Amino acid sequence: MQADAPEGIPVPDPGRRPGRTARGSRPGTGPSLLAPGAAHDPYRLYRILREEYPLSYDAPLGAWLVSRYADVTTALSDPRFAGFPHDSAPRGGPAPLGLCHGSTLCTPRKQRRAATGSVPRHMAERIERTAYVLAHRIAGRQQADLVKEFCRWLPAGSAADTPARPYATRLPRTGPGGTATTPCTRHTGLRETALASFLANLLDVPDLLAALRIEPALAVRAWTESLRRDPPVQVVLRRTVTDVTLSGGTLPSGAPVACLIGSAGRDPERFCAPDLFDPFRHDQGRSLTGPAGCPAVVLGRLEAQQGLRALLDAMPRLRWADGFRPAGTGVLTRGPRALLVRPG
Repeated sequence: MQADAPEGIPVPDPGRRPGRTARGSRPGTGPSLLAPGAAHDPYRLYRILREEYPLSYDAPLGAWLVSRYADVTTALSDPRFAGFPHDSAPRGGPAPLGLCHGSTLCTPRKQRRAATGSVPRHMAERIERTAYVLAHRIAGRQQADLVKEFCRWLPAGSAADTPARPYATRLPRTGPGGTATTPCTRHTGLRETALASFLANLLDVPDLLAALRIEPALAVRAWTESLRRDPPVQVVLRRTVTDVTLSGGTLPSGAPVACLIGSAGRDPERFCAPDLFDPFRHDQGRSLTGPAGCPAVVLGRLEAQQGLRALLDAMPRLRWADGFRPAGTGVLTRGPRALLVRPG
């Protein structure tokens, strides 16, 4: 999935020595996450931050930027960091990242009690049914937009409180294990965005689509890879509860911290050829997608599997519309706004 031409992103000082900042060095002030070009191509900005300003204060944003994989995972999991007051993460609970909104139901203790690692049968059947209805509605057209006509409706069909009219009926407010009632399942926007990026990445590789028709189980690896390369949530806010030393310097106590999820997922120190969409990579990781038992994480994966299967069954020759190329948009959350395809 391509990005628009970047504009307005400051580049590093040519006289500055390239390479990674030494551990414990003094933090600097680098380009802002709110720079005009960041909405077009944040990944170029992330690369500059990782290499030149791994820990920098973003004055327009009012937060410290953390961009390297090791530092971001520390900020998301270390008890020296707490949830930002304006997000939904409880102190000591999970950070709202990936598809998870940081619900208290997603804490390890709650996960063990609620057993939310699986989707109730009635909900799984509803996802499959909704996916096939949507796919067959699109199949007979000359051109369709998968974002508006598929990605937007499939997660809504799984939501606890949102009926996917006109394609499905209302889900019960509760289900086995409480899966249908958690805040993560009621907010479908992130799953919609993640599904759109997933389909965009697959449509860019026709040979991979052909392989998925033969071996549908590969969809899980492709889904995990898409969340790494193009996460729907690009930035997660945290706050330090004490001084914390990271690879780029030391954060003061009480500091607001913007964890750049999109940057961490493309850190070459963690992933080989990080900009490449490669479901077969040997270094896949799940640490940035959200708690494994979060209902939204489980639902998102199932929606991706069932949605892709329905599309390929209904449209074996599914491909991009002539001349169309998808482009991601957004800074805090990011994904393509349109996916124009030729169904047949």
